[in-house]
Amino acid sequence: MAKRKRLTPAQPTYLSAAERAAATPSPAPGLSKGVSVGAAPIAQVASDTAAAAALEELSGVLENARARGLMITEIPLEAIDETYLVRDRVVQNEEDMLALMASIHSRGQQTPIEVVALEQPQGGHSHGLISGWRRLTALRRLAAETPAPVTTVKALIVTPASAADAYLSMVEENEIRVNLSHYERARIAMRALEEGVFPDQRKALLGLFGNVSRAKRSKISSFVTLVSALDEALRFPTAIPEKLGLGLAHLLEKDPSFGPHLLERLRASDPADAVEEMTVLNGAMTARNMVLNERLESDKDVPAVPRVQPPAPVTPPQAAAPSPVQMPPRSQAAAPLVVPASPSSDRVMLNIAPGLRLSFAEEAGTIELSGEAVTADLMTELKVWLSRR
Repeated sequence: MAKRKRLTPAQPTYLSAAERAAATPSPAPGLSKGVSVGAAPIAQVASDTAAAAALEELSGVLENARARGLMITEIPLEAIDETYLVRDRVVQNEEDMLALMASIHSRGQQTPIEVVALEQPQGGHSHGLISGWRRLTALRRLAAETPAPVTTVKALIVTPASAADAYLSMVEENEIRVNLSHYERARIAMRALEEGVFPDQRKALLGLFGNVSRAKRSKISSFVTLVSALDEALRFPTAIPEKLGLGLAHLLEKDPSFGPHLLERLRASDPADAVEEMTVLNGAMTARNMVLNERLESDKDVPAVPRVQPPAPVTPPQAAAPSPVQMPPRSQAAAPLVVPASPSSDRVMLNIAPGLRLSFAEEAGTIELSGEAVTADLMTELKVWLSRR
Protein backbone atom coordinates (compact mmCIF):
# COMPACT_ATOMS: atom_id res chain seq x y z
CA MET A 1 0.00 0.00 0.00
CA ALA A 2 1.31 3.38 -0.91
CA LYS A 3 2.13 5.78 1.97
CA ARG A 4 0.03 8.90 2.38
CA LYS A 5 1.75 12.18 2.07
CA ARG A 6 1.38 14.71 4.93
CA LEU A 7 0.38 18.11 3.67
CA THR A 8 1.87 21.21 5.26
CA PRO A 9 -0.21 24.43 5.62
CA ALA A 10 0.51 27.27 3.34
CA GLN A 11 2.89 29.85 4.79
CA PRO A 12 1.37 33.35 4.96
CA THR A 13 4.76 34.78 4.16
CA TYR A 14 4.39 33.37 0.71
CA LEU A 15 1.63 35.84 -0.04
CA SER A 16 1.96 39.54 -0.54
CA ALA A 17 0.23 42.03 1.85
CA ALA A 18 -2.61 42.66 -0.56
CA GLU A 19 -3.15 38.95 -1.08
CA ARG A 20 -3.14 38.33 2.71
CA ALA A 21 -5.78 41.08 3.26
CA ALA A 22 -7.96 39.58 0.57
CA ALA A 23 -7.57 36.11 2.03
CA THR A 24 -8.58 37.21 5.61
CA PRO A 25 -12.34 36.57 6.09
CA SER A 26 -14.54 39.44 7.35
CA PRO A 27 -16.40 39.03 10.72
CA ALA A 28 -19.85 37.57 10.57
CA PRO A 29 -22.79 39.96 10.84
CA GLY A 30 -23.78 40.70 14.46
CA LEU A 31 -20.32 39.94 15.91
CA SER A 32 -18.19 42.67 17.37
CA LYS A 33 -14.81 43.43 16.01
CA GLY A 34 -13.04 42.07 19.12
CA VAL A 35 -14.72 38.64 19.05
CA SER A 36 -12.72 35.85 17.55
CA VAL A 37 -14.20 34.43 14.39
CA GLY A 38 -13.17 30.99 15.45
CA ALA A 39 -15.14 31.12 18.81
CA ALA A 40 -18.22 28.94 18.77
CA PRO A 41 -21.56 30.71 19.54
CA ILE A 42 -22.41 28.13 22.23
CA ALA A 43 -19.24 29.00 24.15
CA GLN A 44 -20.13 32.71 24.14
CA VAL A 45 -23.65 31.94 25.41
CA ALA A 46 -22.23 29.78 28.20
CA SER A 47 -19.83 32.55 29.21
CA ASP A 48 -22.58 35.15 29.34
CA THR A 49 -24.83 32.79 31.37
CA ALA A 50 -22.07 32.11 33.89
CA ALA A 51 -21.39 35.84 34.34
CA ALA A 52 -25.09 36.56 34.88
CA ALA A 53 -25.38 33.72 37.41
CA ALA A 54 -22.34 34.98 39.33
CA LEU A 55 -23.77 38.50 39.42
CA GLU A 56 -27.14 37.20 40.61
CA GLU A 57 -25.48 35.12 43.32
CA LEU A 58 -23.44 38.12 44.50
CA SER A 59 -26.58 40.27 44.61
CA GLY A 60 -28.32 37.58 46.67
CA VAL A 61 -25.44 37.41 49.13
CA LEU A 62 -25.45 41.20 49.55
CA GLU A 63 -29.22 41.31 49.99
CA ASN A 64 -29.12 38.51 52.56
CA ALA A 65 -26.33 40.26 54.48
CA ARG A 66 -28.32 43.49 54.45
CA ALA A 67 -31.48 41.75 55.65
CA ARG A 68 -29.63 40.03 58.50
CA GLY A 69 -28.07 43.29 59.62
CA LEU A 70 -24.54 42.29 58.59
CA MET A 71 -23.88 45.11 56.15
CA ILE A 72 -22.97 48.62 57.29
CA THR A 73 -24.73 51.33 55.31
CA GLU A 74 -24.29 55.10 55.42
CA ILE A 75 -27.60 56.91 55.95
CA PRO A 76 -28.19 60.69 56.12
CA LEU A 77 -28.59 61.92 59.70
CA GLU A 78 -31.86 63.66 58.97
CA ALA A 79 -33.38 60.47 57.52
CA ILE A 80 -33.46 58.70 60.92
CA ASP A 81 -36.44 59.00 63.26
CA GLU A 82 -35.11 58.74 66.84
CA THR A 83 -38.67 58.62 68.23
CA TYR A 84 -39.50 55.35 66.46
CA LEU A 85 -39.29 53.62 69.87
CA VAL A 86 -39.93 55.13 73.29
CA ARG A 87 -36.41 55.64 74.59
CA ASP A 88 -35.31 53.95 77.82
CA ARG A 89 -32.84 56.65 78.84
CA VAL A 90 -34.40 59.39 80.96
CA VAL A 91 -31.43 61.76 81.18
CA GLN A 92 -28.07 61.96 79.48
CA ASN A 93 -24.88 62.73 81.36
CA GLU A 94 -23.36 65.77 79.64
CA GLU A 95 -19.80 64.80 80.55
CA ASP A 96 -20.22 61.37 78.95
CA MET A 97 -21.77 62.94 75.85
CA LEU A 98 -18.88 65.39 75.42
CA ALA A 99 -16.39 62.51 75.73
CA LEU A 100 -18.25 60.55 73.05
CA MET A 101 -18.34 63.58 70.76
CA ALA A 102 -14.58 64.08 71.17
CA SER A 103 -13.93 60.41 70.36
CA ILE A 104 -16.07 60.48 67.20
CA HIS A 105 -14.52 63.77 66.11
CA SER A 106 -10.95 62.41 66.39
CA ARG A 107 -11.42 58.77 65.31
CA GLY A 108 -14.73 58.73 63.49
CA GLN A 109 -17.75 56.56 64.26
CA GLN A 110 -16.38 53.14 65.25
CA THR A 111 -19.63 51.30 66.00
CA PRO A 112 -22.72 51.44 63.77
CA ILE A 113 -26.19 52.15 65.07
CA GLU A 114 -29.18 49.85 64.43
CA VAL A 115 -32.14 51.05 62.40
CA VAL A 116 -35.19 49.56 60.70
CA ALA A 117 -36.48 50.59 57.28
CA LEU A 118 -39.87 52.28 57.61
CA GLU A 119 -42.66 50.81 55.51
CA GLN A 120 -44.20 54.25 55.07
CA PRO A 121 -41.54 56.99 55.30
CA GLN A 122 -42.90 60.25 56.60
CA GLY A 123 -41.53 63.60 57.65
CA GLY A 124 -38.34 63.00 55.65
CA HIS A 125 -37.56 59.91 57.74
CA SER A 126 -36.84 56.66 55.93
CA HIS A 127 -35.48 54.66 58.90
CA GLY A 128 -36.44 54.28 62.58
CA LEU A 129 -33.82 54.16 65.33
CA ILE A 130 -33.63 50.98 67.41
CA SER A 131 -30.31 51.33 69.25
CA GLY A 132 -27.50 53.87 69.24
CA TRP A 133 -29.32 56.98 70.47
CA ARG A 134 -26.17 58.39 72.12
CA ARG A 135 -24.07 57.97 68.94
CA LEU A 136 -26.77 59.52 66.76
CA THR A 137 -27.14 62.46 69.18
CA ALA A 138 -23.36 62.96 69.28
CA LEU A 139 -23.13 62.98 65.48
CA ARG A 140 -25.98 65.47 65.16
CA ARG A 141 -24.40 67.77 67.70
CA LEU A 142 -21.08 67.54 65.89
CA ALA A 143 -22.83 68.31 62.61
CA ALA A 144 -24.24 71.49 64.16
CA GLU A 145 -21.08 72.60 65.98
CA THR A 146 -18.13 71.70 63.68
CA PRO A 147 -17.13 73.58 60.49
CA ALA A 148 -16.77 70.39 58.40
CA PRO A 149 -19.63 68.28 59.72
CA VAL A 150 -20.32 64.64 59.00
CA THR A 151 -23.76 64.36 57.42
CA THR A 152 -24.18 60.57 57.48
CA VAL A 153 -24.22 57.85 60.12
CA LYS A 154 -23.01 54.28 59.79
CA ALA A 155 -25.90 51.94 60.42
CA LEU A 156 -26.97 48.32 60.32
CA ILE A 157 -30.41 47.91 58.80
CA VAL A 158 -32.15 45.14 60.75
CA THR A 159 -35.58 43.57 60.55
CA PRO A 160 -36.89 42.71 64.04
CA ALA A 161 -39.35 39.84 64.20
CA SER A 162 -41.66 41.90 66.43
CA ALA A 163 -41.91 45.14 68.38
CA ALA A 164 -40.84 43.23 71.50
CA ASP A 165 -37.61 42.20 69.77
CA ALA A 166 -36.96 45.83 68.81
CA TYR A 167 -37.35 46.98 72.43
CA LEU A 168 -35.19 44.10 73.62
CA SER A 169 -32.40 45.12 71.21
CA MET A 170 -32.48 48.68 72.56
CA VAL A 171 -32.41 47.55 76.21
CA GLU A 172 -29.62 44.99 75.73
CA GLU A 173 -27.48 47.46 73.81
CA ASN A 174 -27.72 50.00 76.63
CA GLU A 175 -27.20 47.33 79.32
CA ILE A 176 -23.92 46.36 77.67
CA ARG A 177 -22.59 49.83 76.87
CA VAL A 178 -23.90 52.19 79.56
CA ASN A 179 -25.64 50.62 82.54
CA LEU A 180 -29.17 51.87 83.14
CA SER A 181 -30.58 52.80 86.55
CA HIS A 182 -33.34 50.71 88.09
CA TYR A 183 -35.73 53.60 87.51
CA GLU A 184 -34.93 53.73 83.78
CA ARG A 185 -35.35 49.97 83.48
CA ALA A 186 -38.74 50.14 85.21
CA ARG A 187 -39.78 53.11 83.11
CA ILE A 188 -39.11 51.44 79.74
CA ALA A 189 -41.04 48.36 80.93
CA MET A 190 -44.00 50.62 81.74
CA ARG A 191 -43.75 52.46 78.41
CA ALA A 192 -43.58 49.21 76.43
CA LEU A 193 -46.63 47.99 78.33
CA GLU A 194 -48.50 51.22 77.54
CA GLU A 195 -47.58 50.86 73.85
CA GLY A 196 -49.22 47.43 73.83
CA VAL A 197 -45.98 45.58 73.13
CA PHE A 198 -46.60 43.25 76.09
CA PRO A 199 -49.94 42.11 77.54
CA ASP A 200 -49.05 42.60 81.23
CA GLN A 201 -46.31 43.83 83.54
CA ARG A 202 -44.90 40.39 84.31
CA LYS A 203 -44.39 39.55 80.63
CA ALA A 204 -42.91 42.99 80.00
CA LEU A 205 -40.28 42.42 82.69
CA LEU A 206 -39.55 38.88 81.49
CA GLY A 207 -39.41 39.98 77.85
CA LEU A 208 -37.06 42.90 78.41
CA PHE A 209 -34.99 41.62 81.36
CA GLY A 210 -35.20 37.86 81.00
CA ASN A 211 -31.41 37.54 81.06
CA VAL A 212 -30.91 39.23 84.45
CA SER A 213 -31.14 37.49 87.80
CA ARG A 214 -34.50 36.97 89.47
CA ALA A 215 -33.47 39.23 92.38
CA LYS A 216 -32.59 42.07 90.03
CA ARG A 217 -35.84 41.65 88.13
CA SER A 218 -37.71 41.81 91.44
CA LYS A 219 -36.04 45.14 92.23
CA ILE A 220 -37.01 46.49 88.81
CA SER A 221 -40.58 45.40 89.55
CA SER A 222 -40.50 47.38 92.80
CA PHE A 223 -39.32 50.47 90.93
CA VAL A 224 -42.28 50.06 88.57
CA THR A 225 -44.44 51.01 91.57
CA LEU A 226 -42.31 54.13 91.98
CA VAL A 227 -42.63 55.06 88.30
CA SER A 228 -46.41 54.61 88.35
CA ALA A 229 -46.86 56.83 91.41
CA LEU A 230 -44.23 59.58 91.01
CA ASP A 231 -43.02 59.80 87.39
CA GLU A 232 -44.96 62.99 86.70
CA ALA A 233 -43.38 64.86 89.63
CA LEU A 234 -39.80 63.54 89.87
CA ARG A 235 -37.10 65.71 88.29
CA PHE A 236 -34.00 63.63 89.09
CA PRO A 237 -35.30 60.06 89.20
CA THR A 238 -32.05 58.41 88.11
CA ALA A 239 -30.36 59.72 91.27
CA ILE A 240 -32.61 57.63 93.54
CA PRO A 241 -30.42 55.05 95.35
CA GLU A 242 -31.53 51.45 95.36
CA LYS A 243 -32.33 51.32 99.10
CA LEU A 244 -34.34 54.53 99.03
CA GLY A 245 -36.28 53.40 95.96
CA LEU A 246 -37.12 50.01 97.46
CA GLY A 247 -38.17 51.64 100.74
CA LEU A 248 -40.44 54.11 98.94
CA ALA A 249 -41.95 51.34 96.81
CA HIS A 250 -42.67 49.30 99.95
CA LEU A 251 -44.48 52.24 101.56
CA LEU A 252 -46.43 53.01 98.39
CA GLU A 253 -47.70 49.42 98.26
CA LYS A 254 -48.41 49.31 102.01
CA ASP A 255 -50.10 52.70 102.39
CA PRO A 256 -52.24 53.89 99.42
CA SER A 257 -52.46 57.41 100.87
CA PHE A 258 -48.68 57.84 100.81
CA GLY A 259 -48.50 58.37 97.02
CA PRO A 260 -50.71 61.49 96.84
CA HIS A 261 -49.03 62.85 99.98
CA LEU A 262 -45.57 62.44 98.45
CA LEU A 263 -46.65 64.05 95.19
CA GLU A 264 -47.82 67.12 97.08
CA ARG A 265 -44.55 67.36 98.99
CA LEU A 266 -42.49 67.11 95.79
CA ARG A 267 -44.51 69.82 94.05
CA ALA A 268 -44.44 72.11 97.08
CA SER A 269 -40.69 71.75 97.65
CA ASP A 270 -39.76 72.47 94.00
CA PRO A 271 -36.25 70.90 94.32
CA ALA A 272 -33.50 72.56 92.34
CA ASP A 273 -31.11 69.59 92.23
CA ALA A 274 -30.89 65.89 92.98
CA VAL A 275 -29.72 66.42 96.58
CA GLU A 276 -32.79 68.48 97.43
CA GLU A 277 -35.12 65.96 95.80
CA MET A 278 -33.51 63.04 97.65
CA THR A 279 -33.84 65.00 100.90
CA VAL A 280 -37.58 65.44 100.31
CA LEU A 281 -38.01 61.74 99.52
CA ASN A 282 -35.96 60.65 102.54
CA GLY A 283 -37.81 63.02 104.86
CA ALA A 284 -41.23 61.89 103.66
CA MET A 285 -40.30 58.20 104.00
CA THR A 286 -38.83 58.70 107.48
CA ALA A 287 -41.89 60.63 108.71
CA ARG A 288 -44.33 58.07 107.35
CA ASN A 289 -42.35 55.16 108.84
CA MET A 290 -42.39 56.89 112.23
CA VAL A 291 -46.16 57.27 112.04
CA LEU A 292 -46.63 53.62 111.11
CA ASN A 293 -44.27 52.45 113.85
CA GLU A 294 -46.05 54.60 116.43
CA ARG A 295 -49.30 52.94 115.44
CA LEU A 296 -47.72 49.52 115.88
CA GLU A 297 -46.31 50.48 119.29
CA SER A 298 -49.67 51.83 120.44
CA ASP A 299 -51.35 48.63 119.32
CA LYS A 300 -48.88 46.63 121.39
CA ASP A 301 -49.56 48.74 124.51
CA VAL A 302 -53.31 48.02 124.46
CA PRO A 303 -53.86 45.17 126.96
CA ALA A 304 -55.60 42.12 125.67
CA VAL A 305 -58.86 41.20 127.46
CA PRO A 306 -58.56 37.57 128.55
CA ARG A 307 -61.48 35.29 128.09
CA VAL A 308 -63.03 34.28 131.44
CA GLN A 309 -63.20 30.52 131.72
CA PRO A 310 -66.16 29.18 133.73
CA PRO A 311 -65.16 27.18 136.78
CA ALA A 312 -65.03 23.42 136.37
CA PRO A 313 -67.90 21.53 138.01
CA VAL A 314 -67.10 20.03 141.39
CA THR A 315 -67.80 16.32 141.77
CA PRO A 316 -69.04 15.62 145.34
CA PRO A 317 -67.74 12.62 147.28
CA GLN A 318 -69.74 9.43 146.97
CA ALA A 319 -70.85 9.49 150.60
CA ALA A 320 -71.71 13.11 150.68
CA ALA A 321 -75.00 14.36 149.52
CA PRO A 322 -74.99 16.22 146.22
CA SER A 323 -74.67 19.93 146.63
CA PRO A 324 -75.12 22.64 144.05
CA VAL A 325 -72.04 24.10 142.36
CA GLN A 326 -71.10 27.44 143.83
CA MET A 327 -70.86 29.96 140.96
CA PRO A 328 -69.48 33.45 141.41
CA PRO A 329 -71.91 36.32 141.53
CA ARG A 330 -73.15 37.55 138.13
CA SER A 331 -71.56 40.89 138.53
CA GLN A 332 -68.13 39.34 139.21
CA ALA A 333 -68.38 36.87 136.33
CA ALA A 334 -69.17 39.66 133.81
CA ALA A 335 -66.32 41.96 134.88
CA PRO A 336 -63.22 41.57 132.62
CA LEU A 337 -59.81 40.98 134.07
CA VAL A 338 -57.63 44.05 133.34
CA VAL A 339 -53.83 43.62 133.16
CA PRO A 340 -52.12 46.91 133.99
CA ALA A 341 -49.70 48.13 131.35
CA SER A 342 -46.05 48.25 132.21
CA PRO A 343 -44.69 51.74 132.88
CA SER A 344 -43.29 53.21 129.67
CA SER A 345 -39.62 53.99 129.38
CA ASP A 346 -38.38 57.48 128.60
CA ARG A 347 -36.48 56.12 125.57
CA VAL A 348 -38.34 55.29 122.32
CA MET A 349 -36.81 52.81 119.82
CA LEU A 350 -38.18 52.77 116.26
CA ASN A 351 -37.24 50.89 113.09
CA ILE A 352 -37.88 53.73 110.67
CA ALA A 353 -36.49 52.11 107.50
CA PRO A 354 -34.75 48.93 106.37
CA GLY A 355 -31.42 48.88 108.21
CA LEU A 356 -32.10 52.13 110.09
CA ARG A 357 -33.12 52.42 113.75
CA LEU A 358 -33.96 55.62 115.64
CA SER A 359 -33.59 56.08 119.37
CA PHE A 360 -35.21 59.11 121.03
CA ALA A 361 -34.91 60.17 124.69
CA GLU A 362 -36.93 63.31 125.38
CA GLU A 363 -35.63 63.90 128.91
CA ALA A 364 -32.02 63.51 127.84
CA GLY A 365 -32.64 65.51 124.66
CA THR A 366 -30.95 62.96 122.37
CA ILE A 367 -31.78 61.37 119.01
CA GLU A 368 -29.58 58.52 117.78
CA LEU A 369 -29.53 56.73 114.42
CA SER A 370 -27.96 53.31 114.05
CA GLY A 371 -27.87 50.43 111.58
CA GLU A 372 -26.26 49.52 108.28
CA ALA A 373 -28.15 52.29 106.46
CA VAL A 374 -26.22 54.97 108.37
CA THR A 375 -23.76 56.15 105.71
CA ALA A 376 -21.91 59.29 104.71
CA ASP A 377 -24.62 60.00 102.12
CA LEU A 378 -27.29 59.89 104.82
CA MET A 379 -25.22 62.26 106.94
CA THR A 380 -24.98 64.73 104.03
CA GLU A 381 -28.71 64.55 103.36
CA LEU A 382 -29.49 65.10 107.05
CA LYS A 383 -27.25 68.15 107.16
CA VAL A 384 -29.03 69.64 104.15
CA TRP A 385 -32.45 68.84 105.58
CA LEU A 386 -31.62 70.29 109.02
CA SER A 387 -30.18 73.45 107.52
CA ARG A 388 -33.46 74.08 105.65
CA ARG A 389 -35.84 73.50 108.63
